[in-house]
Amino acid sequence: MVKPAFSHVTQWVFDLDNTLYPPHMRLFDQIEVLMTDYVMRAIGVDQAEADRLRTHYWCEYGTTLAGLMAEHGLDPDPYLHAVHQVDMSHMDPDADLADHIRALPGRRIVYTNGSAPYAERVLEARGLSGLFDAIYGVEHAGYRPKPEKAAFEAIFEQDGIQAEKAAMFEDDPRNLEAPHEMGMRTVHVAPDPHDADHIHHHTDDLTAFLARLR
Repeated sequence: MVKPAFSHVTQWVFDLDNTLYPPHMRLFDQIEVLMTDYVMRAIGVDQAEADRLRTHYWCEYGTTLAGLMAEHGLDPDPYLHAVHQVDMSHMDPDADLADHIRALPGRRIVYTNGSAPYAERVLEARGLSGLFDAIYGVEHAGYRPKPEKAAFEAIFEQDGIQAEKAAMFEDDPRNLEAPHEMGMRTVHVAPDPHDADHIHHHTDDLTAFLARLR
């Protein structure tokens, strides 16, 4: 009985990494390597310390970038450009996913903690270009990352999202807490479920889940 739970939804918000493509494509593995390299060069630490800091900043601030900005005054734009120079040649288009996204009634957007230009490249590689009304990166939230509620508020204000009419699809359970609090329908997209009150639905197959909404 999934479809009735979304009968009120006319605004659809999708995360990007490990949501609009499956984790086995391992795109974020490349990003993590590039982030570690950037941290090493930016603040002059070895690889082990850069890896530790990257994880620490992700846990403490929501993203590695947010930690670097807070603790080292890092300029975000060169960082965002550098860490998203990844190879996407192994990524396959998903015509079925495209068809189901196209069938969703109302407004559809992508909101990622990555950059908008990177998101556009991913969508092109997945055959999803032209399906979304807007694409928002962390830069559109003033570099504030999900899971900060203020980041969601900034994006939703820009786009005119009404939380009570919206649904959020996201692989990181932390990033569904604020949308739930705001009144959105929440969907955790990940191989394994995460038991929490702020998660309404779980799926390990976004394409199959969206097919149930038609």
